[in-house]
This record gives sequence, structure tokens and C-alpha cells, in this order.
Amino acid sequence: MREISFADFPKFRPNVSPEEMFRLGIFGGTYWRPIYSSVLGKPIKNHHKKFKWGIPENMLSATECDKSKNYFKAISGTSLDYWESKGWIAAQDPYGWVEWYCNFYYGRRSPDDDRQIKRWLAFAGPNGRFRTRKSKSTIVRQGLLQWAYFTEQ
Repeated sequence: MREISFADFPKFRPNVSPEEMFRLGIFGGTYWRPIYSSVLGKPIKNHHKKFKWGIPENMLSATECDKSKNYFKAISGTSLDYWESKGWIAAQDPYGWVEWYCNFYYGRRSPDDDRQIKRWLAFAGPNGRFRTRKSKSTIVRQGLLQWAYFTEQ
């Protein structure tokens, strides 16, 4: 898969690719675990297989969250149920923002792009609520990594 230019979205500047996010360690290795999608009304699994990153499966679809797999050894985020209850999950990407980012990064464009980019800007963009904090805990840094923005500090 090839990377696509973000030229049409000048403010959207994640600094890690989806593959880098998973290699570094996010969601305790559970992001692509089998789930029941309330949005689709059915169980789903293996949405990540199309990416062919060569990352060990225990870093992608483990059934138990293991914070030692996370880059910052911290747990950050909320449940899929919470995200679904807020209306933040679109049927095209039932796993959520990271699934959308993977698809976007590798070239898919969709009607959901503007909404997802606005969410990224609010969280991890240059003026995002977590990126602008002067002191960033390991939980905040782990959260930023899960939103495709890596910072050691």
C-alpha cells in the first residue's frame, strides 16, 4: 500500500503512520480484536488483515489489554461502547478513529473525512486540548500516540 498526500487537508498533520502507531504500541494490543459492532448490528473481526504490516498479531488483536505493550506503558482511552453511545463511530469504520485513519492514510477518501479531521484537530492538532498541555503525563502521551501524534515530552 502506498501513502497518499494530505495536501487537501493542510491542518491535518499526524506525525506517525498507522503502521508506526501499532509497532510502537497502542491500545494494549487489542485495537483489532473481534468485537460486536452495535453500529453494524453484528460481530466483526479481521478488519486489519488488508494492511499487511507484518506486525505480530498480539500487538493488534489480543483479547486482553496489556499496558506493557503500549509505548508509554499507560492505559489511555475509553471503551467502544462509550464511543458508539456518543455517535462517534461510523458504519464504514466500526472500530473507530484509528480504523478511519488507516484507511485515509492509504488513500480512501470519504464523506466522514472532515468530521474525523476536526476530531483529530481538537485532540492532537497544533491547538488541540492535549497537545497544548505544557506537562504531558504518560497517559496523555499515550492518548496522543493513539491519535497519530508522537511526542516524548
